[in-house]
Amino acid sequence: MDKAEHFINLSHKQRGNDFELSVLYSQISFTRAYFFEKNNQKQDSLFLHGSHSCKKAVMAHKDFIPIYILSKGDSTFKLLSAIADAPLSIVPGLYWWAVNLGMYLNNQPVLDRIKQRELLEVIMHRVISLDPGFNFSGPYRFFGSLYTRIPGIELSQSKTYFDQAITANPEYLGNKVLMAQFYYQKAGNREDFHNTLKKVLEADLNKYPEIMADNFFYQKKAKSLLKDEVILFE
Repeated sequence: MDKAEHFINLSHKQRGNDFELSVLYSQISFTRAYFFEKNNQKQDSLFLHGSHSCKKAVMAHKDFIPIYILSKGDSTFKLLSAIADAPLSIVPGLYWWAVNLGMYLNNQPVLDRIKQRELLEVIMHRVISLDPGFNFSGPYRFFGSLYTRIPGIELSQSKTYFDQAITANPEYLGNKVLMAQFYYQKAGNREDFHNTLKKVLEADLNKYPEIMADNFFYQKKAKSLLKDEVILFE
């Protein structure tokens, strides 16, 4: 992964407005931060860079620029209005913009998450309306995670989104790992946290070869979470 990441980073620096390359760079930033990085500051930096990469790519996309220009209001409302009308062609950019930003905000003060809530919701609701199954029910997985981190939201909303993701894509281990990490931990449900992650570790990676790499990484994450179980439920 290191060599591939190095060359993609170099290419991204040279072609920062290349949409597909920016999305790939953002995905790699997420993978590096979520699965490998142990230092919180470095992890946050990777998430933030991944988010900025996709935001820039979306704003510069030929299908988005005319929509943004025609949108009314101040800069914030103008951006939200344009995203609400965004085309299918920029879904990958929107998705990884929000996912990386959401992960970054997890380690920031709660006020920062509240301030960014509307942007995150508008982005991901647009993704759901255009391609609800994107990245194996990724938008539902996203909201399941987000709604454990925003005060004043019923925790049952998180469960509803995670249940939708798992029902639609039970083969994608990320849906179960994030439910354990965010929902079961927030709910203080150690038994389901433990049992869910144990089942993830027992899953046969060969059963779904097309997502073997992702599932391998999520098994790695499940093992890490189980190792920290006692600390997480103190």
